Amino acid sequence: MANVVVLILGGGKGERLSPLTKVRAKPAIPLAGKYRLIDIPISNCINSQALQIYVLTQFNSASLNQHIANTYRFAPFMKGFVDVLAAQQTPVSPEWFQGTADAVRKILWVIEPWEADYFMILSGDHLYRMDYRPFIEHHITAGADVTISVQPIGPRNASDFGLMKIDSEGIVREFSEKPKGEALKAMEVDTTVVGLDKNEASRKKYLASMGIYIFTKKAMVNLLTHYPDDTDFGKHLIPRAIDEMKVAAYAFDGYWEDIGTIESFYGANLGLLRQPKPAFSFYDMNFPIYTRTRFLPPSKILDSKVKDAMICEGAILKGAELTHSIVGIRSRVERGAVLTDTLLMGADDYETETERVAGLKLGVPPLGIGENSVISKAIIDKNVRIGKNVTITNRDGLENIENDQAGYWIRNGIVIVVKGAIIPDGTTI
Repeated sequence: MANVVVLILGGGKGERLSPLTKVRAKPAIPLAGKYRLIDIPISNCINSQALQIYVLTQFNSASLNQHIANTYRFAPFMKGFVDVLAAQQTPVSPEWFQGTADAVRKILWVIEPWEADYFMILSGDHLYRMDYRPFIEHHITAGADVTISVQPIGPRNASDFGLMKIDSEGIVREFSEKPKGEALKAMEVDTTVVGLDKNEASRKKYLASMGIYIFTKKAMVNLLTHYPDDTDFGKHLIPRAIDEMKVAAYAFDGYWEDIGTIESFYGANLGLLRQPKPAFSFYDMNFPIYTRTRFLPPSKILDSKVKDAMICEGAILKGAELTHSIVGIRSRVERGAVLTDTLLMGADDYETETERVAGLKLGVPPLGIGENSVISKAIIDKNVRIGKNVTITNRDGLENIENDQAGYWIRNGIVIVVKGAIIPDGTTI
């Protein structure tokens, strides 16, 4: 894998994930109470021995850059690295990144001198576990200029994706971005070509692009330099490559989730608690997911009821009740608090007893969840202070609301308490 350079795209605004992206980039969003989304593609790369990794950043990238710098430090005698390439203005290119392809175009001057045969393009906001080595081998065996990782899917959500049509050799002949109606029907393919059995192929007649690509160096440089107005891979360069080059499809039939909305983010997190077996699991020591080492103490659970939950390091539960919820690092949940179907992201630091007492004198609740508070179907962002006797249950059944002044949003019926918010005693949401 020494001849592969990896480019992870992490620079988008992530507006559909607001308010979680108001102060951080999408790939920096906490996942499962202790990881960040960027840990997924980087861990996949490390486990696949693809160790020459660049992360392209632009919007709200401070916490993302800090996480990468504090987490991924390879031994000095290795050739591996994880480096951030932030958007910058230059005399040749005075504008910021205008899209996924434009981001790579603007850093070509950094990566083109590498003696690499292949460039692998990944997204920084997907949840999946994938060994990239068979993907790259498939690209080489097919003699392709570009290879696209695709997922066989059924008709229910096919119109949400860019779809591929392939021939009997697995070569992509047509691409359609989020087709509907007759256009969707026209994108049906025989997915036995990519390895599905007949029964499965009858249910999954579409091939959705995962936004994961391998380019030969020559193909990528040619496309980016010959078409300077093409700013996006999926919308522009991939359709053009299909017309002009040999583009192969590589089928990935494992779990994969594009974390593009609050609903998908919430579902992916609580999906980790699914019984009897979750679709995605962090419990695979042969293919681990890495993150920052924090040296936190064990979690302390005192006189509490816990059912179907994940509790991360350094958490403290005192007389609380927890059902189908995730408790993040350094979380504190006080006596009588009840959490159901909730993602609690945790805190960046502990609060000393002196700080807690001083805050209470000023009317500021301590970090964490206060006594007798009830929370259901919610995402509680980091460093939140929720007082006593607070109720967060979306009592009025609202679908969408933005209330920055009060410290919360509602998206798809899910309440999101924004990072660092203070929710006073007795509040009802």
